This record gives sequence, C-alpha cells and structure tokens, in this order.
Amino acid sequence: MTHLRHAIVRPPSSNFADGLTSVYLGRPDFEMARQQHRAYCQALSSCGLTLTVLEPDESFPDSTFVEDTAVLTSRGAIITRPGAPSRKGEVDEIAEVIQQAYSNVTFICEPGTLDGGDVCEAGNHYFIGLSERTNQKGVLQLSEYLSALGFTSSLIDIRGLSKILHLKSGIASLREKTLVLIEELAGHKEFTKYNHVVVGQAAQYAANCVEINDYVLIASGYEGFRDELQRRGYQTVELDMSEFQKMDGGLSCLSLRF
Repeated sequence: MTHLRHAIVRPPSSNFADGLTSVYLGRPDFEMARQQHRAYCQALSSCGLTLTVLEPDESFPDSTFVEDTAVLTSRGAIITRPGAPSRKGEVDEIAEVIQQAYSNVTFICEPGTLDGGDVCEAGNHYFIGLSERTNQKGVLQLSEYLSALGFTSSLIDIRGLSKILHLKSGIASLREKTLVLIEELAGHKEFTKYNHVVVGQAAQYAANCVEINDYVLIASGYEGFRDELQRRGYQTVELDMSEFQKMDGGLSCLSLRF
C-alpha cells in the first residue's frame, strides 16, 4: 500500500449537531466530539502523518467530514460534487488546499454528484459506490478520470442497502488484498478475488476502519473485530467515535489522506 505522509482535517463546528444524519442515536455532544476529534488527529500524527488543520466552518455543519469533498490518488486529485445540496459549498476551500499539494487536479461537474465516502481505493483499483449521494454521472466521470490516471474501477450499487449511507460505511481496504466487509456486501462478485474480514450486523459500524502506514484505526467497542485483525497481524489503534457515529460519520470520513 502507498506510504501516506499527509492528512487534511477540519474540527467539528459548534453547530455540528445540525448536520445531516440518517440514524437516530441521539444528539451529539459537541465538547465530546471535539475531544474525540483531537484524539483522532493525535492518532493520525502517531501514524506518521503531517496534518493540515482547517478552521471549523459553521456555514457547513457537516464539514468536519472532509473525505466527501475529494478523492486523492498517488497520481492526481479529484474534487467532488457532494450529493447533498447543503454540502456543495464545502469543496471550495478544500480545492484551494489540494491544488497547493497536487499539480494534477480535476473536478466532478454537474449533473454528476459524488461523495468521497463512496470511493474505496484497493491498490490500483477503485470501488465506486452508486448511492443516494453519488449518481451515475458522477460514477462515470470519476471512472474516466481514474482510467486516465492509469487506474481501474468498478461500480458497486448500494442503493438497496438501507443500513449504510456510503460505500465505505460497509467496506475498507487493507494490505494483503484484504477487504473488511459487512455481510450484505461480502457476496458481491467484485470482491471475490480478495481476502475477506466479514463483520456481522452487531459490529457493522466497525467496517469503516482505516489503514495508515503500519496501523489500522478502528472504532472502539468491537473487541471481536479488533482481535481478528490482530490475529491476522495488523496493529490496531482504537478510537472512540460515538459522537460522529450519531451523524453518519466514521473514521475514514474525518480526513483526506495522501
């Protein structure tokens, strides 16, 4: 896997709880969310990443979930066009930051919509989720851009899966051609050439984990999943994500890594 050196993050704004959510786990506690975000940033740093920390943006309550605003590859960057109308303005500042880091930057254009949380990198191949936030036009544009960069991709339709908002809510890519998958995705034909770590319904939230260099960041509270990863030789770092889970957010959502 690519050795990662940088990450872009944005702490939650004071109106974080006013953002979009499809789950009903209670209203998030802002101070606790800030503490959890600081711990997340510390974990990124301990994995060897240099952080670019953007200011909280109260214009966009969901803006702490920076992953949805871009797709970053080793050969170029794609600025997305988020599918929720209230989030489209989030890309403006992110685009400026990414254009300073990348010489090759392109944009998803109307009528395409694309959330970065629907894009899972697995080596030189990308799985692109067709979802309520990412439409066919967005999938096609991203697929064409990736092909021009020398990558392959495949479409994964998750519109019939009511329990996940984005593709990466149910899949994560680890080294050794291994995918962490929720049960509803484990039988998909696109994943047959990979090793699987399947999480059951009770641990479904744990599927959104992130491998960064020598470590895998995982949500705390899923001991069976942690033990299975450790048995397979992965070094895990557990983080409390309770307040972000209330807003449909996971570990991958809180940073753009490159």
